[in-house]
Amino acid sequence: MQKIRILTGITTTGTPHLGNYVGAIRPAIAASRAAGVESFYFLADYHALVKCDDPARVQRSTLEIAASWLACGLDPEKVYFYRQSDIPEIPELTWLLTCVTAKGLLNRAHAYKAANDANRVSGEDADAGITAGLYMYPVLMAADILIFNANRVPVGRDQVQHIEMARDIGQRFNHIYGGDYFVLPEAVIEDNVATLPGLDGRKMSKSYNNTIPLWLPEKELRKAILGIVTNSLTPGEAKNPDDSNIFAIYQAFASADETTAMRQDFAAGIGWGDAKQKLFERVNAELAPMREKYEALIDKPGDIEDALLAGAKKARELAQPFIARLRAAAGLRSLRDALVPASETMARAQKPALQPVVFREADAFAFKVLDAKKTVLATQGGFADPKAAMAAARAAMETLV
Repeated sequence: MQKIRILTGITTTGTPHLGNYVGAIRPAIAASRAAGVESFYFLADYHALVKCDDPARVQRSTLEIAASWLACGLDPEKVYFYRQSDIPEIPELTWLLTCVTAKGLLNRAHAYKAANDANRVSGEDADAGITAGLYMYPVLMAADILIFNANRVPVGRDQVQHIEMARDIGQRFNHIYGGDYFVLPEAVIEDNVATLPGLDGRKMSKSYNNTIPLWLPEKELRKAILGIVTNSLTPGEAKNPDDSNIFAIYQAFASADETTAMRQDFAAGIGWGDAKQKLFERVNAELAPMREKYEALIDKPGDIEDALLAGAKKARELAQPFIARLRAAAGLRSLRDALVPASETMARAQKPALQPVVFREADAFAFKVLDAKKTVLATQGGFADPKAAMAAARAAMETLV
């Protein structure tokens, strides 16, 4: 039975915090131990260059993130754990995919549109300050996924569009070059993964500067937790756990019995200082053993480098023969190989390259299927969500090929 491939990328632009641990690292490592799964975890350092031009920060973040995953229990012997820039087949595939990707598809990418719209609002040229890296980000992400034919990609809702674009790009390559080269990936939306509030109550995020770094020393961790914003209710007054930042973080670390007990403490009027102390003790109890491993790893960057290079070697054993097949499909072949008859090349060139487009109209969604000349070959509306519209568009394309 073929294993399901699940792929996760981690951008190397910052220091891991409690939210990263609860929302991504811990559940991903647990999932990697499931039967029938091949897990791919990579440090997305090429992606980091889109948003960070500080070389020292990218290098340091690579070290900290790799050490964090290993300290938290990721077994590099049982998964594919590698650095994106150690897989040269990824940028090569990016170019192959770039050459079949419609510019109109990239124009609709959320990040590009947001930057474009912000420039217009401020009276700037629409593309002011926007790099080609930001514009091409979806193609690089498609290459990350398609090079290993990942079946599933866990993402937040804000990343679903990128998975849909990877599907469209992969499908277009398959169609143009007449083969089932790429598996079309599915987005796995992580609605059930905990999202932690930060020090100020908003989502814990580097963007808000409200994080609690994952590997703070014990005394500094306690100090950070004591700094979490609370309301003015005094000891003895009942408190609502469901609107408390302290309780939300505690619940992400505690067992069901511990969570129930803390709810009772809130109802009984626990003081905020005591609640923060309980939170510190519970978080520290889970992190302390891993913190020791992390500190040992961070002191031996050469060992981490060896682990990443070993992971890249294992990943390239899959990527190298696959990229060779894709190169041949696109005509990048040795002249010693048998030449493809011109008639076959012309027949392939005459195949219509179809592109699905989903858009909103009134209170519903619709699709249209375009050919290479942007002629509308099929269209239909009235769909409740964009995913349903895209599925219908792909079904329509099958009848048009």
